[in-house]
Amino acid sequence: MSKPIMKLKKSLLLNSLVALSLLGGLVNANAAVLTSVRPLGFIAAAIADGVTPTEVLLPDGASPHDYALRPSDLKSMRSADLLVWVGPDLEGFMSKSVAQLPPNRVVEIGALAGVKPLLLAGEDDDEHDIHGANASGDAHHHGQYNMHLWMSPVIAKQAAEAIYGKLLELMPKKKDQLDANLRQFEEGLTKTDIKLGKMLQPVQGKGYFVFHDAYGYFEKHYGLSPLGHFTINPEIQPGAQRLHQIRTQLVEQKAVCVFAEPQFRPAVINAVAQGTTVRMGTLDPLGSGIALTRDSYVNFLSHLTSQYVGCLE
Repeated sequence: MSKPIMKLKKSLLLNSLVALSLLGGLVNANAAVLTSVRPLGFIAAAIADGVTPTEVLLPDGASPHDYALRPSDLKSMRSADLLVWVGPDLEGFMSKSVAQLPPNRVVEIGALAGVKPLLLAGEDDDEHDIHGANASGDAHHHGQYNMHLWMSPVIAKQAAEAIYGKLLELMPKKKDQLDANLRQFEEGLTKTDIKLGKMLQPVQGKGYFVFHDAYGYFEKHYGLSPLGHFTINPEIQPGAQRLHQIRTQLVEQKAVCVFAEPQFRPAVINAVAQGTTVRMGTLDPLGSGIALTRDSYVNFLSHLTSQYVGCLE
């Protein structure tokens, strides 16, 4: 074989190897932290900042209460470096697929040792009154615990530490960056927590209704005074008895505000509040418009606080 042809073959082989290594780099670059819902993405994005991208499984506007996995979702779950979810009580649609992943690539927030003692009891639904007495006997059971765990700054800190621990195992060379990210997250959360506590103090005694039972951890942490919720599962419309009782409390002016949600704008809230002096607000338990950055979790808590204060003050 002539020298020019051999040179050409070597050159082509070298180019192919370079292309393959670049492609490998791209494949690795696309592997990321994948979270089930957006608020977990806020926490993960802070810890993974500058280390690996963070992506969210559920699209904006979707609810973990009734989501169905698509083939592209399954592909994302399998290719992620790390999957972060609350657990089967909230995202039951993910249970089978998560069980097939290696345990070192999964963080289940609800199963963390430090989180278990902090879990708040859930309720049954749907035809029970505001104080929890079941009226019809055929309640819709919505899990033993309230699993909207990202609403608790205390649990969020533990989630961040768990994500940090798993990423450190997977990417030990990134230790310095991960250390700095965790430190910054915890410092930012402490400062924001104190600030929000002061903002919410003046409205602590004011009664209100929320659309669905998603805010218990936030309310407990900041000493707020909810009178109740319209429904446990936003997919189930509240029954006539529930609505009558809420309406009675609104008329008696025990409530200052009723909160709807951007994912669910039920006409039922307008109907119940009509003709009363009660104000209407919106709370977004999933932080829909908030971009994934290292500050997005504290931005989420701040936004939620502003939504409460704006309606209750």
